[in-house]
Formats: sequence, structure tokens, C-alpha cells
Amino acid sequence: MNKYIRFISLGAVMAAASACTDLDTDVNSKYTKFPDNPIAVEGEFSGCYRYLHGWFGRDFNEGVVYQGDEIMGCCYGTGNYFDDGRYLDASIHSLHLDNWRTRIIEGCMSGITYTNSRILSYGGPEMKDPVVAPLRAIRAFYTFWMMELYGDAPIMDHVLQEGEILDRSPRAQVAEWLESELLDILSQEDGLSKLNDVTTYGKPNYWMAAALLAKIYLNWGVYTNPITTVDNNTPNPKLADCVKWCDEIIASNLFEVGTGYRQKFFPDNGVQIKDFIYAFDVDPATKGDGTHTWYRWFAFKKDGLCRPFALGWSNPQSVAGNAVLTPEAVARFCLPGDERNEMVLSGPQFAFDRSFNKTDEPVYIYVNPDKANTLVGQLNYRADFDFDDASIYSLGDEALPKATKETVANGTALMNIQKGARLFKYPPREEDYTLWGRQQANDYPIFRYADILLMKAECIMRGAPATNGASVEGLVNQIRACSGAPSVTGAFTIQDLMDERSREFILEPWRRNDLIRCGMFEDDWGQKNRYKVWDNAEHTQFHWVDREGVKDPNRRLMPIHRGILETNLNWNQNPGYAGL
Repeated sequence: MNKYIRFISLGAVMAAASACTDLDTDVNSKYTKFPDNPIAVEGEFSGCYRYLHGWFGRDFNEGVVYQGDEIMGCCYGTGNYFDDGRYLDASIHSLHLDNWRTRIIEGCMSGITYTNSRILSYGGPEMKDPVVAPLRAIRAFYTFWMMELYGDAPIMDHVLQEGEILDRSPRAQVAEWLESELLDILSQEDGLSKLNDVTTYGKPNYWMAAALLAKIYLNWGVYTNPITTVDNNTPNPKLADCVKWCDEIIASNLFEVGTGYRQKFFPDNGVQIKDFIYAFDVDPATKGDGTHTWYRWFAFKKDGLCRPFALGWSNPQSVAGNAVLTPEAVARFCLPGDERNEMVLSGPQFAFDRSFNKTDEPVYIYVNPDKANTLVGQLNYRADFDFDDASIYSLGDEALPKATKETVANGTALMNIQKGARLFKYPPREEDYTLWGRQQANDYPIFRYADILLMKAECIMRGAPATNGASVEGLVNQIRACSGAPSVTGAFTIQDLMDERSREFILEPWRRNDLIRCGMFEDDWGQKNRYKVWDNAEHTQFHWVDREGVKDPNRRLMPIHRGILETNLNWNQNPGYAGL
């Protein structure tokens, strides 16, 4: 969020404080228990919302977003950036019981535990006081992600008593509880705020809860059927309900897709972006959590290998460059005149100015083994690179089931960093990057109005009634108008919709969710479904082997970390991860 918005937020607090000194105002008129005024509410409850920042940032993106078909993590040279598979394992659908990215469920449970303590204190045992409605909404959000990622999940709707055993409830039961919980708080008078301004930005409000409910309805067939049986034709009896809540958000007239796509994701984004219904509100100066958008856009340990500086300023710290776009993702950015194409860095590279626009100044790379710069040539990202040139291999035991040591290793690191296109969706500012240890100020959208429109379009495609004169093409064209892409003409298929969703929401939280709903999670992309083993001890010959493990539909759920199972002895591991 930008400094202007932070200043306004402070002003709003000061105004609230001033209002509370009015002797004609009864501070107990709304809040019957402490906290007895809006400032106290904010201070007391903000910790419940802030628990999101502990697990939904870098861990979530490397453990969840990397499972989609848009980006693959890799490392350069033997073990360089391997980091126990933190980047790679999710990309090749080989998360295991010791990968710390599988601890996301622990972050969710910790947030719920803390939130429940606040609910009990101020909402009473029945938790019906309207003041705690936002807390119930964030608790539902945390529970949703446990259900989404792990299937069966604990319904933590009360403060656990000493010695109480926590069980995982069946996934369908969790979905039904979430539906009931969200409908209840959405129906409360004087509960969730219907404002969409600086007072609600980054916090649960009515529209956040409505968007979450719509997202659950869109995937109802996934959550209420055995996970291994889900495909694109799985029946969904909640499509009309999804449309109903999309329509309520649309009818509010509080949100809009707007014009100009890229600026929504710049580091000065915030409450002024009317496409954002609910966002991960970031401020590296005060929160220190701006690594969630750090997608390693330029592949240099330091900018000294890159002249002129690619962003117009020198970044003295490592930027790794170990996340590349899949060739399949790059190919989707093909619509003429589409501003979204400008985010894809492919082919010869040119410097950006400080407004994140490309200049006509080529970026050159240098090799510096003896502290003597030697010009190599213009930086050139190869979108169609193939690991088949001996740059991925399996180290050690060639019988490894999950190829944990796959790496880009042939040639020099300088050459390898040019393999794969990059995505320049969340560009950094110099002051944030240098002052706050590579943190970025870009707020990260979770629910967007554009998603509401495409969710409604998908429901109509799947058989829901087309309300308010809407059509699939008309809804999609609202999205395209924002980025200058050509309007849709003719029939629009599910594959077309999935391609559009990737262009619109690339590197946002929902691609894994989309792929599973549409039966595409096991498809072949990048290098996910194959790896190399050596034919001889000298490691001079190798052959490709299909990695059937990643095609197991049980992998549509993530494994539960070994440490969590050791704490909750009554829990069982999800199927598909035996022996890992």
C-alpha cells in the first residue's frame, strides 16, 4: 500500500478519536462489552486479521501457487537455491511430509485459536454479538484454506478445553459448516460492514464474506465428492447460489474492473483499486511481510551482472531468478493489444524506467570471474527452453520417487539464468527493496471483482440461469476491456475460460483451485510429469522416466507435515503420500 493511503488511514483513526471525545456520544451505545469504541475494537481485533500474514505470504505462494501450471521453481548448479526443495517440490507435485510449505495448516489453526479467544471474550459463548462478525469471517477464511488444501479439516468453532482432542471433520461437512457460518454472519444486522473504503481495506467486511461464499459455491462439487473422482463434469447443485452472491456484489456498485491492468499491481496500489474486494495489505516498513510478490523477476545474484540496471536502480542483494514461467503459460499471452502481455519478459530484454515502462535501452549481461567485467551479450530469456539439454538430472539415488535434486546445471549459471520467461506483474520500488531487505509494498489481491464476473460466467456456462441479462461473452468482455484485449466473438469454451483466468489472475491464489475444479491438475506442463535418471554410474547417459506419482489424483490434496501428525496422533495422513 502506498504512503498516501497509510496517511489517510492515520487520519481516519485520528478523526475517530476526536469523535469519541464528543460528550453527546454514548460510547456504550453499540458495544455492550469492552471494547467500547471503534479504536479499541481495531486494536483488540487486528491481531486476528494479522495472523494471515504469517502463512499466506511467501510460504503460501511457494507451497500452493507453484503447484499451478503457470510457474516452476528451479535451482542453478548443484544444490544452488535448492533449499530442501522449497521452490521445486510444489512445482513437480512432490510435496512431502518434511517440506515446511506443508505446515500452512498449522498457521491456519494458530490464527483460529487466537481469533476464538477474542470471539469468546467479546461475543460470549454463543458468539452472536455483531461486533465479532468480522472475526467469524476471518475464522471462516482460515478454515476454508484448510479444507481447500488438505480436504478433511478441524472445525474449530469454539475455544478448545484442556485435554480436548481435535479431530478432522469430513471435507463435505466442513463445506456445509462454512456455508452455514457465512450465511449467518451475512444475515446479521449491524454486523459486517458494507463499506468499501480505508476503514475496511484489508479487513473482513460484508463483501469479503460474500466473495468467499461464492468461491465455495463455485467449487461445491469438489468439496462434496471424493477428491479422486472430481473432473470437469462433476455435478454442482450450488451454481445458482454462486450467481446469486456474485449478483449481490455486482449490484452494490462499489467495485469495478476499471481501465488499465498493470497499475493494479504496482507498489502504490491499495484501497483506491476498486477491483480489489479483499487484499493482503502490505507495508514493509511496519509489517515486514513483502516477500509474497517476490517472484524472482530478474535472475541475477546481484544487479552488477546487469548493465544498465534493469529497473533503473542498483539492487545490491540477491534476486535469485529461480521461478520461471512455463512455456504453456507464456503461450496464453497472445491476444493482440492486450496490456497483460507486457508483464511477460521473454526474448531480448530492455531496461525499465522507474514507472515500470520498458525503454529502448538494451540490458547487457557480464561475466565477472576475476573482477574484470566481460561483456557476454544482451540478456535474452528463452521462453521455449527445454531442460532436455542435460540441465535437469537426478543426483545420487536414481530410484528417488520425487526427483528432489532436479536442477538447471549444465553450462554456467550465467547461461542458465536465461532459461525461461519471467513475469513482471509485481514490480518493486527502490526505496522498499533497499530499505526493507527486499520486501515489496505491492498489496496482493485475494478476491477481485474481475473474479466475480468470471465466476458468474463459468456458472452460466455450466448451466446456471443467466441473470440480469448477462451473457458469458459480455462478462468476459468486461474483463478484456480493462486490458485492451479484443472482445470475445463466437462460442466460449471451458478451455477458453481457463486461459482467460490464467491471463487475468496469473500468480494470484486461485490457479490450483481452478485446475482441480476443471479436471486439469494432472495435465502435463513444464517439466512436472517427467524427470531424468542416469543409465550408468559415470552419469554420462540418462533417459526420461514418466513420473506417475504426480498423476495420482490424491495429490489434489496436500500432505500434512510430519510434525503436525506427531502432535495430533489421532490424525491420519492424506492418501497418496505413504512413505514420503
